[in-house]
Amino acid sequence: MNHLDLLTFARGSALNWALIIFAAGVVLRLFEILGLGRKADLAKPRLNSPGSGWRTIFTRTLPPEGMLKRDPVTYIGGYVFHFGLFIAMFFFAPHIEFFRSMTGLSWAGLPNALVDASVVAAIVALGVLLAHRLNNRVKRMLSGFGDYLAWAVTLLPLLTGYLAYHHLFVEYTLMLALHLFSVELLLVLLPFTKLFHTFSVFISRWYNGDIFGRKGVAS
Repeated sequence: MNHLDLLTFARGSALNWALIIFAAGVVLRLFEILGLGRKADLAKPRLNSPGSGWRTIFTRTLPPEGMLKRDPVTYIGGYVFHFGLFIAMFFFAPHIEFFRSMTGLSWAGLPNALVDASVVAAIVALGVLLAHRLNNRVKRMLSGFGDYLAWAVTLLPLLTGYLAYHHLFVEYTLMLALHLFSVELLLVLLPFTKLFHTFSVFISRWYNGDIFGRKGVAS
């Protein structure tokens, strides 16, 4: 299979199957989580706090008081990575065109230079976070295969996308195909690994905020 055929496969059948597995996996995992339900709370609410669940979704985005000073690498690195990934995914013109072809929705992109800088920042942040994890005795002990797998499959689309954009190392068509395969690998694994926090983080924050508000606990 030549490079053009490989790219055609990556853009066609491979992408379709990856999207199907991704969608089915997300629906399955959400069904598992929401199907657990929760026991009826028969206690009288201690505080009338409407919207506490929704409020917690946003307040938990900020680090707890004192934690930024105690662990700046984790928080700053995390913010830089997520912000860079968000820009690369949703504000790079070819990606916007892909979303338009899938959903019919379109929006303005950012200058390529800014997107490129965001990708570099995200890659560097991932490297710093990995080094920090490996050099922190507690985090290293708590880390398992799933943590490193999630790190690797998140890095690959950023790295291959950067190499493809700059025409580095291998022929452009081949690198673009590898970029697409890395994205498809991410899609396939996301519902079944710790990367599913992309969805579950909002559910868990809302749930905890709602419970805390009912109990009168600050969230």
